[in-house]
Amino acid sequence: MSSLPDLAVCLETALLCADHARSAVSPYFRSGLAVDDKSDESPVTRADREAESTMRSLIGSRHADHAILGEEFGFSGVTGDWVWVLDPIDGTRAFITGRPSFATLVALFHRNRPVLGIIDQPFTKERWIGIEGETTRFISPGMPGQVGTRSCPTLSMAELSCTSPDMLISPYDNRFNALKAATRRTSWGGDAYGYGLLALGQIDLIAECTMKPWDWGALVPVVSGAGGVMTDWQGAPLTLESDGTVLACGDRTMLQDAIARLRPSP
Repeated sequence: MSSLPDLAVCLETALLCADHARSAVSPYFRSGLAVDDKSDESPVTRADREAESTMRSLIGSRHADHAILGEEFGFSGVTGDWVWVLDPIDGTRAFITGRPSFATLVALFHRNRPVLGIIDQPFTKERWIGIEGETTRFISPGMPGQVGTRSCPTLSMAELSCTSPDMLISPYDNRFNALKAATRRTSWGGDAYGYGLLALGQIDLIAECTMKPWDWGALVPVVSGAGGVMTDWQGAPLTLESDGTVLACGDRTMLQDAIARLRPSP
């Protein structure tokens, strides 16, 4: 693990990345921006590409010995202990339809584990800052909220969330439905913003699949620093080699019960 001074310098870089991405993205919000479809049919815009490019340039100028993995431009740099993982606009569908639930995600991995993460909402100017071993910080000039997951010891009391039922392809659909049946209520939508809400005690449980490292890397330090926990659906820590399943619990006492519901049927 790095010393604190090293992470402090990296935090400065991460905050600058979030600032620069916010400046790149904000002018395009609700502007009628053209949308392209990638090979997997997911949407991408000029705003995505410009935001990631400016973050890559900034990281390269400050941390030449670190690698970068981004949603739009893939992997670059030297292979080593430190990897920046970037998602310039998580929730592009929300962005292109004018809903302020998208976010810029900046994560730093050390030896395959996320140790620093930022969730930034450019329009509302909400920002969550997570560092391994520290309490998450929430910065918001106008939106209410206080960091801290809420007590929810049983699944029957839990507010469950997932970005979209479309991601729940077989065999994940039946496993998710088993968890859904045990919870109080399920809401859809939110992408990474939902994990920020979990860190504020508004949501209790999030289960998703087919996720990439840039989708969840920044979320782990934020959720854990707010009192929650994130694992894969088997309960293993999330790393760059994880299988794409993600489970976030605001109250850690729910974790094992949630994992049991998500196990494949015999």
